[in-house]
Amino acid sequence: MCGRYASSRRPEDLIEEFEVVDNRVPSPLEADYNVAPTKEVYAVVERPPSRDSEEPARRQLRVLRWGLVPSWAKDPSIGNRMINARMETVAEKPAYKRAFAKRRCLLPADGYFEWYPTSQLTKSGKPRKQPFFIRPLDHGTLAMAGLYEIWRDPTRDDDDPDRFRWTCTVLTTQAEDSLGHIHDRMPMMVEPERWAQWLDPDAARGSLLDLLVPAAPGRLEAYPVSTLVSNVRNNGPELLAPIPLDEGLA
Repeated sequence: MCGRYASSRRPEDLIEEFEVVDNRVPSPLEADYNVAPTKEVYAVVERPPSRDSEEPARRQLRVLRWGLVPSWAKDPSIGNRMINARMETVAEKPAYKRAFAKRRCLLPADGYFEWYPTSQLTKSGKPRKQPFFIRPLDHGTLAMAGLYEIWRDPTRDDDDPDRFRWTCTVLTTQAEDSLGHIHDRMPMMVEPERWAQWLDPDAARGSLLDLLVPAAPGRLEAYPVSTLVSNVRNNGPELLAPIPLDEGLA
């Protein structure tokens, strides 16, 4: 799964890297080295300029909330547990299939965190978990495949600018061999040459399924980091600093 990640890129850098033509970010987000579910995150999407416009979709940078709320949901709190969608079933699951058909996005990240259960035990007798940070070997942006939804809040008036809630989820896949010993799942990566096809709201389902292939081995590196990341209140670049493995287990 993917339950925490880091996102420190500035919006202007993401606009350049992802060739965004329509900036919909009201105000820049602070660099976040401990992104957790329900937080606001950057997302790259392709949409028409307005809801009723007949113009072609344009690539936009938006701010979404992590934790997908399907359009048919009665209670938005369902998003708290819909932070990941498995690529093997995303096209069929009722909660995700509509978004998979038309509302796909890219979620830029510096990398993501996973916790490995060690042989050491906590005071309660459970295995102590060592966090690892996993990022591209070239330290570039990790473009995670995502889905987004737009939920209408029935308690708000039609003229309320906050009546629509934009939310997202991260697609996951089977971890490649070098990472599988840490966790058996990982975020689905989308290579730059496939961004346009993944974002295209009119792309055929068959072509999308062909895009959902695990990352090639050797593209990512993993290293142990401080257990400070386990507390979502901790946030700073020090969370990404490598530490000796035995130090992380102390």
